[in-house]
Amino acid sequence: MSIHKVIEVSSKSNQGWEDAARKAVQQASGSVKNIKSIYVKELLADVQNAKINEYQVIAKITFEVEGK
Repeated sequence: MSIHKVIEVSSKSNQGWEDAARKAVQQASGSVKNIKSIYVKELLADVQNAKINEYQVIAKITFEVEGK
């Protein structure tokens, strides 16, 4: 039986929401091992001069906890 943990993260990109999600996984993988999935909970955007300036995701990342 495996144990999984879930963390909530936020990530931003000026390229799009998909890129922001990709960055969230990439950044989390620097300190968390065995990432299994990402669930994008919220999509946000910063608007300036009637254009989207920055995309943001709030996401839950699930990873498997290593056992002994």
